[in-house]
Amino acid sequence: MMRVLSNLNPQTLRILALLLVLTLVILFFSTQISNYLNGRLFNRISSSVAIMALIATAQTLVILTRNIDLSVGSIVGFTAFATGSLIAAFPNMNPLLLVAFSMLVGAGFGAFNGFFVAYARVPAIIVTLATMALFRSLLVEFADGKSITSSLLPQWLTSFPNTPLFEIGQFQFRAAFVVAIVIVFAVHIALQRLRVARRLYAVGSNPEAAEMAGINLKATVFVAFVCSGALAGLAGFMFLARFGNITVVAGLGFELKSVAAAVVGGVNIFGGSGTVLGALIGAILVDLIETSLVRWQLVSEFWREAVLGALILTAVALDAIVMRRLIALRAARHHEKREQKMEGTG
Repeated sequence: MMRVLSNLNPQTLRILALLLVLTLVILFFSTQISNYLNGRLFNRISSSVAIMALIATAQTLVILTRNIDLSVGSIVGFTAFATGSLIAAFPNMNPLLLVAFSMLVGAGFGAFNGFFVAYARVPAIIVTLATMALFRSLLVEFADGKSITSSLLPQWLTSFPNTPLFEIGQFQFRAAFVVAIVIVFAVHIALQRLRVARRLYAVGSNPEAAEMAGINLKATVFVAFVCSGALAGLAGFMFLARFGNITVVAGLGFELKSVAAAVVGGVNIFGGSGTVLGALIGAILVDLIETSLVRWQLVSEFWREAVLGALILTAVALDAIVMRRLIALRAARHHEKREQKMEGTG
């Protein structure tokens, strides 16, 4: 069995393993929760995954370069509040301009992170841990004790996330979910086909070799953070549209969930490998488990964060163990074929 698996592409293997785990989780909770498998579950998960998929994709772009962004939750929160304040002041504003504004704000925060990580050479975990608090403090100062409520927002914005574009039986494919999926696939295609995007893998896999090949390491890392911030800003727009009521704690805790979704989805925490499709499935898995635990009622809400932490630890450990085993098998098979070839020529 391991020999067959060793012939598969590691990314394909990760996707298959994720789909298997996702199926097992669904089957487990279907035996524990009555009336679990229905259209309402899909509709509930797809609505929340629309936001997390974007944040997990943003986190993946940074992790691919051997970095991490712990400020994504604060970026989502600030962007949601700033975008809500703007549309409340100018209710007739063009929707595309509002989306562009949210992404521009997020990209600005990403550029701030990227400058210190790429050009000042401060470790990403230190920079983003600091900016996580800094951006949240800016939100508190900007909000000045006020909140954004759905009554201040135009109808098109609050109705956008739940607008069904098409239905298959009981399953509704709503606008926010479809848009998020399209963006994730667009980023995936870019990472697979565009030479500029492929540099993220090169930098994360072997920075020295990438630099010798003529890749600008600083610019690549900087762009990764800017793109991550822009996607987090777009997630902030989605967050505003879905919830309507925005306070200074908006987006709190998204840091852990985004990292969990990425590493559970097979993105190597040490950089250089992984896909945004895996991160998408990871986001679905994390959200499914969290939602199911709420309905299961046998696990206290205080343990749900512990479950996410355990998922991260398990995913990283299993990825390291399985990948090492597969690499060893491939090396053994290559050595065996080489010896057979030498015997045949001898």
